[in-house]
Amino acid sequence: MKIVMVDLQAQYRRLRSEIDEAMQEVLHSAQFIRGPQVKEFSDALSRYLHGAYAVPCGNGTDALQIALMALDLQPDDEVILPAFTYAAAAEVTHLLRLQPRFVDAGEDFNIDVAKIEEAVTSKTKAIIPVHHFGQTSKMDAILNMAQKHNLFVIEDNAQSLGADYFSAEGARKAGTIGDIGTTSFFPTKNLACFGDGGAMITQNQELAKKLAMIANHGQQKKYYHEIIGVNSRLDTLQAAVLKTKLQYLDDFNHRRRTAADQYDFRLKEISEIKLPVRNAHSSHVFHQYVIQTEKRDALQKFLADNEIPSMIYYPLPLPFQPAYQNARYKKGRFPRAEKLSAAVLSLPIHTEMNEAMVDYICDAIVKFFKTKS
Repeated sequence: MKIVMVDLQAQYRRLRSEIDEAMQEVLHSAQFIRGPQVKEFSDALSRYLHGAYAVPCGNGTDALQIALMALDLQPDDEVILPAFTYAAAAEVTHLLRLQPRFVDAGEDFNIDVAKIEEAVTSKTKAIIPVHHFGQTSKMDAILNMAQKHNLFVIEDNAQSLGADYFSAEGARKAGTIGDIGTTSFFPTKNLACFGDGGAMITQNQELAKKLAMIANHGQQKKYYHEIIGVNSRLDTLQAAVLKTKLQYLDDFNHRRRTAADQYDFRLKEISEIKLPVRNAHSSHVFHQYVIQTEKRDALQKFLADNEIPSMIYYPLPLPFQPAYQNARYKKGRFPRAEKLSAAVLSLPIHTEMNEAMVDYICDAIVKFFKTKS
C-alpha cells in the first residue's frame, strides 16, 4: 500500500472538474493579477470567518511581516514568540529589527500561557501565539495578559484555519480573536492553493485597509504611496483554486478528524506513545497528527524501512537555532520545547485517508513496539 504524508494528487482528482473550470476561467480572461476571483475569494473567506475582514497576500510569512508593520512597532520593541514553532515569526521579527522574547511550550504544543508574563518587559509590544497542528492557543488567558500589559496579539493561524475557539463569549473562528490573524495557503495546509498564498484577518476595518495598503506597495491609488509597503499579492489563479476549495474546508477538516480518531483508537493502548492533547477550549482540525515517544528516531527509521513517511516538527527549538541564538537562552531554559523536539513525530494525515491506510500505519507502529518491548 502506498502511503504519503499529504495526498495532494488524490484530492485534486476528486475536485478536478470544479478546480479546472475555475482555473480555465482565469486563463481565458488573462487577468492573472488582481482578477475578480481575488476579491471573490476574500469575500467568501470573510463570510466563512463570520464577517472578519480577510486581506489576501503572497504567503503566510508575508502575512506575519505585514501584520507587524501595520502595528507601527519600532526597532528594538520586543515581541513574545513560542520557542517551539517554525521560524517564520522569528524571521520577520528580526527583519523588522524587533527583538524576540521566547516562551516555552505547553502540553498542547502551543505557547505556555503560565510563562508569558515572565517574558514581558517595558519594551514588550506584541505577542504572536502560534496555533499549532490544528487547535488554538488559550486565547482568553492571552487576551487578558495582553490587555493588562497593553500588548497587540497576532494569531499565527497557518495550521488551524477552520478551528473553533470556545469561551464564555461563544464560539469564534481561530484567527479572528486577536488584533490580527495570519494564515498560509501553502499546498499542504488544510485550505491550500497550488503554490504560495496567504492572508491577514482582522475585525478592525481601518486596520484591514492598512494591511491591504502595505501589501500593495503602501498605496490605495496606483502610483500614490501613502506609507511604506511591500509587494505581496495573491495571484488570480491561486484565488480561483482557493475559492473552489473553501467550499470544502469543513469537509476537509472532518476527514482529518476522522483519521485522527482512528489513530487515537488504534494507538491508545501503547504505553510508550503519548497521543495528541485535545483541548476543551478548541476544536481540532488536525493539520498534523503528532505523537510523542522516547523511541522517536528508531520508530521513524522503522516506518521509513516499511515505506511509511513521517516528519519531525520541530527538531530544534528556535532559541537554539544558529540564526536566533541569544546569550540569555541556555540549554534547559525551555524544558518542554526541548523535550518535544526530541520526542515528536507527525504521522501521515490528509483528506483522502481511509481506514485501510490508517490501519496499515498503526499495524506497523504496533509491530515496532512489540519487537522493542
